[in-house]
Amino acid sequence: MLTNKLLNKIHSQIPLTNHMKIDIKKYDSTELITTAPLDININDKGTAFAGSLSTITTISAWSICWLITQELGFYDTSIVIIKNQTNFFRPVTKDILCTSIKPSKQEITQLKEKLQRKKSGSITIKSSITEDENTCVNFEGVYVIKLL
Repeated sequence: MLTNKLLNKIHSQIPLTNHMKIDIKKYDSTELITTAPLDININDKGTAFAGSLSTITTISAWSICWLITQELGFYDTSIVIIKNQTNFFRPVTKDILCTSIKPSKQEITQLKEKLQRKKSGSITIKSSITEDENTCVNFEGVYVIKLL
């Protein structure tokens, strides 16, 4: 399964994700949902550490990019974030639940065409962390994908 391959990749190549115990709850045609326990991602106030919140949103959005490239048949890529914006609205007091939205079919088609034509393309990914249906964190990142 592709999500198992992804989890093995991030845990072996990005050790912080393993230490944070980031896990994949769900992946489908519209979103990727990742989780991390509060107890090891906690700050001095008893809420989720902002660094952990930033990390899971960034990694989850990167993961969407990786999953898309795999689904498109581009297996040897370099994916880097070049720009992001993160807004913190309220503290996270429970286990972290991050939802990253998969870009539209049109955006994915445009990315595929750029990769085929230029061997490089960019895409914007949005993630959010919610708790009890309240948005705690919003993230938007621009990722550049290059074929190797």
